Amino acid sequence: MRAGRQPFLDDRTIVLTAPTQAWSGGDGDMGSAPIDGVYHGDTRFIRALTVTYAGDDGEFERPEWTRTTAPTAAQARFDGLLRGVDDGSPDPKVRIERVRDVGIGRMSETLTVRSHLAEPVTVRLRAKVVIGFAPLQDVKAGAVSHDDALITATADGAVASREGATLSLHAPGAQVRVGDAVVLDWTLPIAPFGAAEASWTLDLDDQRLVVRGVEAPATWAAPAPVAGADARLDRWLHRALGDLAGLRLTLPDAPDDVFFAAGAPWFFTLFGRDSLWAARLMLPLDADVAASTLRVLARLQGAGTHPDTAEQPGKIMHELRAGTLALPGEGIVLPPLYYGTVDATPLWVCLLAETAPDMPDADVRALLPHLEAALGWILAAAGEDGFLDYVDETGHGLSNQGWKDSGDSIQWRDGALAEGPIALCEVQGYAYEAALGGAALLDRFGRPGGDEVRAWAAGLKRRFDERFWVTTPEGRYPAIALDRDGRAVDTLTSNIGHLLGTGILDEADEATVAALLVEAPMASGFGVRTLSTGAAGYWPLSYHGGSVWTHDTAIIARGMARAGRLDDATAVVSGMLAAAEAFDYRVPELHAGDAATAVSAPAPYPAACRPQAWSAAAAVTAWEVLSRAAR
Repeated sequence: MRAGRQPFLDDRTIVLTAPTQAWSGGDGDMGSAPIDGVYHGDTRFIRALTVTYAGDDGEFERPEWTRTTAPTAAQARFDGLLRGVDDGSPDPKVRIERVRDVGIGRMSETLTVRSHLAEPVTVRLRAKVVIGFAPLQDVKAGAVSHDDALITATADGAVASREGATLSLHAPGAQVRVGDAVVLDWTLPIAPFGAAEASWTLDLDDQRLVVRGVEAPATWAAPAPVAGADARLDRWLHRALGDLAGLRLTLPDAPDDVFFAAGAPWFFTLFGRDSLWAARLMLPLDADVAASTLRVLARLQGAGTHPDTAEQPGKIMHELRAGTLALPGEGIVLPPLYYGTVDATPLWVCLLAETAPDMPDADVRALLPHLEAALGWILAAAGEDGFLDYVDETGHGLSNQGWKDSGDSIQWRDGALAEGPIALCEVQGYAYEAALGGAALLDRFGRPGGDEVRAWAAGLKRRFDERFWVTTPEGRYPAIALDRDGRAVDTLTSNIGHLLGTGILDEADEATVAALLVEAPMASGFGVRTLSTGAAGYWPLSYHGGSVWTHDTAIIARGMARAGRLDDATAVVSGMLAAAEAFDYRVPELHAGDAATAVSAPAPYPAACRPQAWSAAAAVTAWEVLSRAAR
């Protein structure tokens, strides 16, 4: 891969327990693709790994790998054949099993050789491990310099460290050689019809980490099957819930408060918007993660005004990192704690309003000061025109600060980019829902301010109806946004689906929006496109301009169901299930927006993260919608 290109991910195998992850090929070896390696937090520790074997002739070769399976997110098994030590019969009689387990700060492998030969055989196994510390952001940018660490041999392995990151390798029973790589050799005598195994372990530590893994098992249980539902639903749920268990994290100051990391490999940390939406989509099965996510974000809520971090009083943060995040070639430099998001604050209030009935009153009361601060931010941020908008004031932050945060995501129907400040349509819907839900909580607990917030919400609904609606050859619908001049940006996008169920649209307008989203320009058959095929900027592999994001589709299906449009919601879920099947039930961050009438499976977006928390949580929305439809 040329320098400066983001690594592709779609054909790689990942094993994970956040904040640790291992990326490899389908044979388990690492190093043939730029993403390959073993990571802990924001650092890659291992950049290459190969397993070879030799028989009596002493010549090493690679096993011929035949199968890869992943019983859980934290384990993968690679099966292969060792024909170099086999007999000459057609049936393979010597096999190797390679089982990889990833825990918090640990990766281990067990190599088992099984023989069906009638005579004994000796097999030499060799694992070559290339240690190379590198920042995750450099891997993402395709800008890794191979600055390898000094490696020291130990009694049963090796240790290496660099800038607070430490690696310990243990290989009981192996001969260990340390040079440019750590080479582990085992000599395994195998009896007739017998087996022998070798194992090794990596322990990883990084003192700079700002997140911690979760040792305790997940608190949720798989839901009861939906009578008569598509069999693909249970398969997707099983895989998705396992991935969500592997994506759980905490912060060091509150180890009992769990939240979901946004996704692998780049986002093994706290993201305001992503963690909130993943917890919200999970609510039908588990309210504990929602409640703890609310507490985690409340502790980091903005207290002052700091333009360099985009912090403002009452604002909910966007992203937490161990250090400054610099993306070479993109002009983006983000501080370790960054608040550049316009939607996390209203989404926090929405989640609190929705979760509060399942929380003890004392826990809700503890969050009321944060609720009041968040509502205060919403009303203050609305400004003179009464809409929540955003603009990057630093010149090196995120230029777009809604969920479609790429630089070209807000565009006119003719393909021209809108200029900010930008007021996104869905953010107004979130703010309206947050205002009503927040006001109800203030009333319930005897706190003042509810009437003021409701009055503001009523004005927002009126202003939205007056300013956001556009009519184009594709129909009448809400614009994606208002630009800096207050003009309605006229593209038909998936953003309008987030308005469903928020209350900002009346029943007739909800029907209009839902109908547009299930028609061909928006519905790919594998989910809802981010941008209509009728827009000049449409491209099925554009990150936010024609691709399909499963979490986006799930939010739309959820909104349709809340708005009473259950037939539309089940149609949307049908497309989600088709996509889940195509990706072996581990749905990536996004995929191409090609139509199901033209292709039998959606093309992967090669750099899409997987697993992604909100894509996995979308399976719960599918279950929720189909459960309602079955009643």
